Amino acid sequence: MKRSSMVAVALLTAGVAALWHAQDAVGEASFVTLFDGKTLDHWNKIGDANWRIEDGAVVADKGNGFLVSKESYTDFEIKAEFWVDTPANSGIFIRCTNPEKIGTDSGYEVNIFDTRPDPKYGTGAIVGVAAVEPMPKAANKWNTYEIMAKGPQFFVTLNGTKTVNGVSDSKFPSGRIGLQYGAGVVKFRKVEVKRL
Repeated sequence: MKRSSMVAVALLTAGVAALWHAQDAVGEASFVTLFDGKTLDHWNKIGDANWRIEDGAVVADKGNGFLVSKESYTDFEIKAEFWVDTPANSGIFIRCTNPEKIGTDSGYEVNIFDTRPDPKYGTGAIVGVAAVEPMPKAANKWNTYEIMAKGPQFFVTLNGTKTVNGVSDSKFPSGRIGLQYGAGVVKFRKVEVKRL
C-alpha cells in the first residue's frame, strides 16, 4: 500500500511540474504590452516630436521624431492600434539597427502615409521592400496593424486585409521598433509585441 501511495505522489508531482513548465512555455509566446495608454516606460524619445499621453493614446502633432523601443527584436509579431489625420506621415519601423538614427537605411518602415506622392510605398507597404496596390487609406479612423517578421520574411495586415504577404529581405536581421512622427496628427493607443 505504501508503495502505491509513493507512486501516486511521484506521478502527481511530475504532473504538476509538467503543467508548470507548459504554463511557462505559453507565457513565453504571449504578447507583451509596450504601450498601454498610460506610460512610455518601454520607449526612448528620439528627435523633437511632441509626444504626450492624451485619453489613453500617445499623440504627436509637431516636430519630427520617434519613440524607440528599449529592447531589440529578431523574429516577432506586433499588434498596434493607430489613428492619423489625412496629411499625417507616420510608420512603424522594425529591426532598426541604429536606435539613435531611425531610417530606411538602418531598418524597415511599415508605412502610414496616405498622401505619399508615390503611393506604391504608402500606407500598408514596407518602404523600398514591398509595394502595395491599391494603397489602403487609414486617415481619420482607428486602425490595427499586425506585422510579422520571421527570418527574412515579412507579413503585414491592415484592418484584417493582408498588404504584405511573405516578401523576403535580409538586410536587417534584428533591431529596435520605432513609432514615427513626421507630419499631421498621429496617435497610437495600443502596441504589443510577441517574440517568435
